[in-house]
Amino acid sequence: MSGTAINEIVGCMAMTGGMADIQRIQTEHRLRLIEFWGIEKGSRVLEVGCGQGDTTAALAYTVGEKGLVHGIDIATPDYGAPITLGAAARHLQKSILGKQIKMEFNMDLLADDFRCVDAEYDYIVFSHCSWYLKSFDELLEMLTKAKRYAKNLCFAEWDTRIHRIEQHPHFLAILIQSQYECFKESSFSNVRTLFTPSDIKKLTAIAGWEISAERTIHSPKLQDGMWEVGMMVAKYNDEIRKLSDIPAKLKTLIESQVELVKFAQKQRKIQPMSVFTFKAYVK
Repeated sequence: MSGTAINEIVGCMAMTGGMADIQRIQTEHRLRLIEFWGIEKGSRVLEVGCGQGDTTAALAYTVGEKGLVHGIDIATPDYGAPITLGAAARHLQKSILGKQIKMEFNMDLLADDFRCVDAEYDYIVFSHCSWYLKSFDELLEMLTKAKRYAKNLCFAEWDTRIHRIEQHPHFLAILIQSQYECFKESSFSNVRTLFTPSDIKKLTAIAGWEISAERTIHSPKLQDGMWEVGMMVAKYNDEIRKLSDIPAKLKTLIESQVELVKFAQKQRKIQPMSVFTFKAYVK
């Protein structure tokens, strides 16, 4: 991937002050995923959980003017900070990549009123979105329904198999959140269900996909590990306080885990977990 490509993509994205360097790192990671997936120019892509368009923009650059990236997200357009999903999408669609981008919010792949033509797309992409889902059953349903719209699946999520000690605080912050999320009836959190690579592979096979290649990609410059740790430490007290039915013993366990994260923050630079990614086709 070239620096020119990264700069061109970043130049199309909505940013507040000082975000350009952050966005370059995020974009470089997305291009590494897309390169592994083998998505070609002219392809039609359905992206599930497009968010503010980090992967959407990189996909749009890759497929070119003759391709299409249709991003959908269950969140509302006013969700997200410091830039909302709606504002990010409007900015992207006004850019030079806009002609090959379609983004829709309040859009659930599993909803009865979700309408796409069967086999309309060459690829369906789930990029860093599965932990937002509420259960294993929901991911299985989505992977099963995805077969109607594309014959090729591209998937990426954080890899819970720790590869270096600097990744441990990121993993622990995710584990802490996933424990207290079990007691929520509804949630808008970044982490709602924790899936390991093994979990994802099992659900993918049950849904009727055959994995053709998988890889672990490490992008140590990504800021997500530091962001997740900082957010968890700042918010866990309020999160637990809202849960009247959480057992006292589990609350104590979570507090002990938080202290370990705080200790790690002081000891070493935090790195993000690696990313587990694969491509698959319909059996």
